[in-house]
Amino acid sequence: MSFQILNDEIRFVRAGEVVRISACGKDCIRFQASPSGKILDQDWTLMPGKAEAKAWEEENRAVLETGAMRAELYRNGKTVYYRNGEKILEEKSELTFDAGFRNYRNKASDLWSVRITFEPNEKEHFYGLGHEANNCFDLKGCTVDLRHLNAKCAIPFVYSSLGYGFLWNQPSTGRCELACNRTRWTSDSTRQVDYVVIGGGPKEVAGTLADLTGHAPEMPQWATGFWQCKLRYETQDQLLEVARKYKELGIPLSVIVIDYFHWTEQGDYKFDPKYWPDPKKMTEELHEMGIKLMVSMWPTINEHSENYRHMMENNMLIRTVSGSNRVFEFYGPQAEIDPTNPETRAFVWNRLKENYIDNGVDCLWFDEAEPEIHPEHFDNLILSLGNGSEVGLVYPYYYAQLVYDGMKEMGRDDIVTLSRCAYLGAQKFGSLVWSGDIPSTFQSLMAQIQSGLNMSVCGIPWWTTDIGGFYGGDIESDEFRELIVRWFQYGVFCPVMRLHGSRNGHDRTRDILEPTGGDNEIWSFGDRDFPILKDLIMLRERLRPYIQKHMAVASKTGVPVMRPMFFDYPEDETCYTLGDEYMFGDDILFAPIARQGQTKRSVYLPEGEWVFARNHETYKGGAWYELTAELDEFIAFVRKGADVLSAFPVE
Repeated sequence: MSFQILNDEIRFVRAGEVVRISACGKDCIRFQASPSGKILDQDWTLMPGKAEAKAWEEENRAVLETGAMRAELYRNGKTVYYRNGEKILEEKSELTFDAGFRNYRNKASDLWSVRITFEPNEKEHFYGLGHEANNCFDLKGCTVDLRHLNAKCAIPFVYSSLGYGFLWNQPSTGRCELACNRTRWTSDSTRQVDYVVIGGGPKEVAGTLADLTGHAPEMPQWATGFWQCKLRYETQDQLLEVARKYKELGIPLSVIVIDYFHWTEQGDYKFDPKYWPDPKKMTEELHEMGIKLMVSMWPTINEHSENYRHMMENNMLIRTVSGSNRVFEFYGPQAEIDPTNPETRAFVWNRLKENYIDNGVDCLWFDEAEPEIHPEHFDNLILSLGNGSEVGLVYPYYYAQLVYDGMKEMGRDDIVTLSRCAYLGAQKFGSLVWSGDIPSTFQSLMAQIQSGLNMSVCGIPWWTTDIGGFYGGDIESDEFRELIVRWFQYGVFCPVMRLHGSRNGHDRTRDILEPTGGDNEIWSFGDRDFPILKDLIMLRERLRPYIQKHMAVASKTGVPVMRPMFFDYPEDETCYTLGDEYMFGDDILFAPIARQGQTKRSVYLPEGEWVFARNHETYKGGAWYELTAELDEFIAFVRKGADVLSAFPVE
């Protein structure tokens, strides 16, 4: 076994493994190791940068330093990381006599399952890993599968309260264990171990993560208002009737959405002319009212589609190792497009442009972007980029790139694509991620609050939920009418405020393939709720300059608009425990009500002085307060002296 210092990098060779340790950005150390005898240039979605570093050999180890970060690699294979001289991460031996660092098991050819284990720290807290409704904010003690599902977006990145971020640079399926006895990352199928340790506080790490994976663009101003959506508007007349009513009532509407099965066949990417006879005329009327139009598409395609034969014969569809390539059943067997193939992206974009964008559609909604397959056997999928078990997590990244590249080629910069999933770097393509098909319950609302905060840590600042939840909501019930108000209050203080759901009361009387659900406009939930919801939309309107300002900050710095309290108060240990209140921009602290019948809750205010938005009374920070919020009230504080207080007038 031997060390080699080359170009301020550490190279290490021993029986069965080669290792490279290098600097790849500000306070960033990248670790790569392979059992095959060579390190591959597989950056995936990572964009490593240049960074000053120095490396040397001493005694029984090699050392690399860059900025405040230091890595030490010992002859037995163990790696230890320090920040400002403090140990933050240390590999854990799996065998006696301090041996057994990194485990490899060959799968096929040059593919391996790998795992790497680190020592635990009982005082350490972890956040990130995308969104999943697991009712956990601090992920210490959790085991999380690294695979995408409906309502689960796996982003292999965590931030540690010890002052570092850990990026697992593997788009493979796998597992992350943040256990009490160890921290372990596992890849089901890869060619090498590859991860990055980023030193810094929350905001510094967020900035470096954006540098490494891409900065989100500035969200276009039209996207920061209220979005109206339901499952589903069946016809052009139905959609326009709703848009006109919002206009007549004087309620600002930024975006209205056409959901699935508006098409002729899955994979045709066009309006069914029977129900949508004049899309161009429809979009022109919407634009005259100041409303943008979003249209849904799925990655599914059936053999009746006019595009199926061409895409199949040109390898533009996901194939399978065994069995049929039709891996999804919805009104018959469906195949899935393969956006990791650049030819697929070009072909599908041309169809989308011709049938939607050229008819005035402003933006697209990419549903089922995981992709959704049943059963969830990623190792049975063959994509252009590789086997699904090796590259499956990166699918939504290329799916988002499909639209981004096409829009850019048109000269468009106002690119927003609603997506049910994402991967590291998708933010640079204008991906707005939503949390999937979630239940309409108070428990679900609480889980979304925690999920959204963990997602915000992962470098993807555009995130939202279906206000009211997606399924199970009875618009005639008192429980749901209470829930929709509380969820609307939360929606005001989300990056995007979007009402959506499949409400009870489907109309199945007409001869139509996929009928509409119950009503889902703000006048649908009773006379008590309507003025409350209208006032919340008007509040969102007043907040839009503030939101736009912080969207620009997110684009420039990587610091998300909606973020955990510890982002702004990293030295306050209490803030690492707060999963049900958060900062919305620099100056607003929001504490949602998320339990049925609840009108009181405790709120922690960090250091400083805070003005209660409802009555403009000043509260001292560094303390807990018991506060009341009736159904038509919410709990928000504004940092004293901040201009945004004017958005909350006192009646």
